[in-house]
Parts: sequence; C-alpha cells; structure tokens
Amino acid sequence: AGAKDDTFNVLDLAEYTKNRPWWRKMFAPSSGSSAEKYNVATQLVIGGVTGWCTGFLFQKVGKLAATAVGGGFFLLQIANHTGYIKVDWNLIQRDMNKAKQQLKFHTSGDKMPPEVKSRVDEVVIFLKKNAVLTGGFAGGFMFGMAS
Repeated sequence: AGAKDDTFNVLDLAEYTKNRPWWRKMFAPSSGSSAEKYNVATQLVIGGVTGWCTGFLFQKVGKLAATAVGGGFFLLQIANHTGYIKVDWNLIQRDMNKAKQQLKFHTSGDKMPPEVKSRVDEVVIFLKKNAVLTGGFAGGFMFGMAS
C-alpha cells in the first residue's frame, strides 16, 4: 500500500552537447581555434556582427562619457568663476609632481612583468589562430564606430 514509485531522468550527454548554443562551443575554455570548427564565411559573419555591435556600443558610450566629462568641467569652471570653488593650485602642482615621480619609478625598467607578458603571448596566439574571425571583428568594429 505504501510503495514508492522511484523514477529517474536519464541525461544523454551526446544529445546535450548537440543542443548547446554555438557561443558555448566557440568560447569554451578548452576550445581550439575557430578555424578548425567553422568555415571562412561563418567566421567572417560572427566576427563582423560581434565587431559591429562592439563598435556601435563604444561609439554611443564614448559620446555619453565625453558629454558627461565635458559638462562636468564646464560646471566646475562656472563654479570656480563665480566663487563657489577655490582651487589650491600649489597643492595640485605638488600632487602632480609626486605622481610624475611615481610614474618614472615604475616605468624605469624596460622589462614587462611576467604576468603581463604571458597575457600578451596568449592574445598573440589567439589572433594568429583566428585570423579570419579577428579580421571580421576589426571590420565590423570600424563599421559600428562609423554608424
């Protein structure tokens, strides 16, 4: 009278991987170059579309940021001119000199830190393996910035 009906769902991994979205296959951590997976036209389309979207967003965000920074400077100048703000130029000059000294100290060596060098090497390897995708992205980025 008290029997339980134990049922289990079976997950077929082969079917699951077939239904994964293309971006997970392409950008998975263990994925190789896109040249091994996709033909040239597909790589150009993917690179072009993602590049255009990125360029368009950069253009819009850049205009917004420039407007905000310019408007902020304009308001600060008005506030300074009307006497609401007094600028201590000696303090600014002293802080700028400190910052220059720190920059000279940090950039005096010509060697790149190893973590930066390894990241740069990874990017160069990726760009070499995915030249068509990268070219499509660059072209799409330029079109996105222009539109």
